[in-house]
Amino acid sequence: MNKLERTVAKLSKYPTWMLSRAIGSVVKYTGTSRISYDVMTPQKVEVSVKNRKKVQNHIGQIHAAAMILLAETATGMVVGMNITDDSIPLVKYLNTRFVRRSTGAMKAVATLTEEQREFIKTTPKGEIIVPVIITDESGESPIECDACWAWIPKNKIKK
Repeated sequence: MNKLERTVAKLSKYPTWMLSRAIGSVVKYTGTSRISYDVMTPQKVEVSVKNRKKVQNHIGQIHAAAMILLAETATGMVVGMNITDDSIPLVKYLNTRFVRRSTGAMKAVATLTEEQREFIKTTPKGEIIVPVIITDESGESPIECDACWAWIPKNKIKK
């Protein structure tokens, strides 16, 4: 169990908004956008955002950048729940296609298979493609996305 997983476990006995606020205070942009961390396990992370003025585009929908933030956050957190404490996760790229207009609030669900989790835990430096499903209030997917995440040992980061 890594530090992020231990922290989430401690906060799991409290309302979801407390976890969201705690993570948002560390990952500032998710706090600014009021991303809600609805489910956080090593196998699955589900995050959501309400369609409110601060995240809307010019036609009242959730902005494309906020949709990508959902994808990046869900995939990054599920990787973060699995890397070792001596590693740091880094997003390499997101493949994104906007396929339809969105309706209302949105959520993103990123999952890892047991094989992917084992690979992350046993590989000191690597990368993995993480799928994410993003849906709006209608239950449809206005965006299709996956993310490539890498991890490297913390001691490789020059300060």
